[in-house]
Amino acid sequence: MVSTLRLADQDSTPFSARDRNDIMSSKHASIVVDVDAAMQHLLEREDTDHDKLITVNDHGPKDFPLGQYSSETKPTFDVQGVYQLSNLLQELFLAQRQGLKTAKIEWYRLHENPVDRLSRLITTSWWDNLTRRIDADGIELAAADPKMKSSLRIYVPPGAPEQFSYYSAVAKHRPAMNLDVQWLPSGEMTADYIKSINDKPGILALDMETVQLDEETITTQLKGVPFIVPGDQFNELYNWDACFCALGMLDNHLPVVKGIVKNFIFEIKHYGKILNANRSYYLGRAQPPLLTWLALKTFQRTQHEPDALALLRSAILAARKEYHEWWTSAPRLDEETGLSRYRPIGKGSPPECRPKSFAHVFIPYTEKYGMTLDEMIDAYNAGAIIEPDLDAFFDHDRAVRESGHDTSNRVEGVCADLATVDLNCLLLQIESDIASTIQTYFGDSLAVSEGFRVRGDKSNTVESSDVWRERAEKRKASIDEYFWNEQKGIYFDYNTVTKQQSTAESVTSLWPLWCGAANDDRAARLVKDGLPIFECIGGLSSTSESTRGTVTEANPQKQWDYPQGWAPHQVLAWDGLNSYGYHEEAVRLVYRWLHLMVSNFLSYFIPYPSVSKAVPPSLGKRGI
Repeated sequence: MVSTLRLADQDSTPFSARDRNDIMSSKHASIVVDVDAAMQHLLEREDTDHDKLITVNDHGPKDFPLGQYSSETKPTFDVQGVYQLSNLLQELFLAQRQGLKTAKIEWYRLHENPVDRLSRLITTSWWDNLTRRIDADGIELAAADPKMKSSLRIYVPPGAPEQFSYYSAVAKHRPAMNLDVQWLPSGEMTADYIKSINDKPGILALDMETVQLDEETITTQLKGVPFIVPGDQFNELYNWDACFCALGMLDNHLPVVKGIVKNFIFEIKHYGKILNANRSYYLGRAQPPLLTWLALKTFQRTQHEPDALALLRSAILAARKEYHEWWTSAPRLDEETGLSRYRPIGKGSPPECRPKSFAHVFIPYTEKYGMTLDEMIDAYNAGAIIEPDLDAFFDHDRAVRESGHDTSNRVEGVCADLATVDLNCLLLQIESDIASTIQTYFGDSLAVSEGFRVRGDKSNTVESSDVWRERAEKRKASIDEYFWNEQKGIYFDYNTVTKQQSTAESVTSLWPLWCGAANDDRAARLVKDGLPIFECIGGLSSTSESTRGTVTEANPQKQWDYPQGWAPHQVLAWDGLNSYGYHEEAVRLVYRWLHLMVSNFLSYFIPYPSVSKAVPPSLGKRGI
């Protein structure tokens, strides 16, 4: 993509080639423009598909006379090329958002190296724009839920009375906010209770910290602990999304990374698990567990800080609590294999989805009951109609959402019965992390403090590394026995009901490399026979093409199937390959993924998840 700068002074005196090159290369070349006029005419001229973006899909002249929107008597800019025009649009948008009527447009910003620009924007702008706090200053932004039409509401767990008092005071002193503060019930969370508040959705409280406002009077105030959100309609703390965002924030946003860890610990203490996300309709659902992995990476960067070891201790104890009370308890634990499944609790269709998203599921029952589609959906969700097949469908649907792989042909209609490779690799990593952390940082003796105890614990319960190593070795043996397929040379999910391996080929087959479950021979088979199944020009696809099947009206493209690729799959594959000595393969995959991100940034300015080709965006199909 070639871009040029056209320059002319007011009386059209021509510039020599040398003069032109000097100005083009100058970091100080700039022009002050009328922001609103330039923005309006830029979009009218170049945004031919009217999506408020300038991409390769637009068919404008790709040449914008920016100088026409300036009163300066100096050489003027003509901006050419998709990348430069989109950068101009972005600069104008940022100026407009700041309320500026005129803005200085820097030449070097429009022609900034795309890798540098992408990295700079992520570091200096995008992470900050996606950071939230749930306190007086941030609750209106954090509690807003584009997925649901509801009033501003926050639910507080019974173990956080200081937060209930705080939010009640906020509601009293800011009546225009219309903040509804509600207690959650004590005791075990049930599917019936979660369903009962589906028509009153709200944000769930997260951790808060006490900050000192005045040294002399020792005045303090509660402040929300920061966290990151995916953005768009997803304006809450998601579990594994936040973990992989945090990985990218370790170098320059450590306070937010620490905040994510603290909020996860809070969720386990008060909600029993790290939630799918902190909304009331997610109370019965978790997501892939990565707390120990993130906590150790955070500790490695913060161990010089006075509170670093205490945070690591709390994270390990919280992970232990979630491990026992959620991931290895009924109905998630399969006693026969010793493996775990995604099996959240809930009733009815997921309220965060548009009701008619499941029209194809409900329509066969409308004739049976003589109801319209809307009547059928309402009756089922109210419990007025009992249909075991519908119940089974939504049990699996909730499990798909808990798996983080929503949606994929690999797991649809069967997920609640699957002991998946990915979940059990994550649990193996947790077992190994807890063992090594107890031995390395706590002298092989970790007391279980109040707030983190589980059934059967006593006031003097102490954990050692041995029991966790035994658990890890047992799970590793089960992974070998139930997931490995010698004929195919890859790992497959195991159906605990049919007692057969799944035939769906998933890139999570590479995760045993990440958690150390594969022996050297099987690692070699994975690289030789498994890697080619998923490797594409842009990285690793989520499934094989054959697992996705032919895309038809009855089998639509799903966002976790070929050719979609997602950052968690890439990152864990890179780490796994490196740990087994396959550095060349890891570097190749890193390059493929980063090249895809930068290429799509150049063409669309949003990183898309298709690893076989660039595809137009669609809501909910964006990679991390």
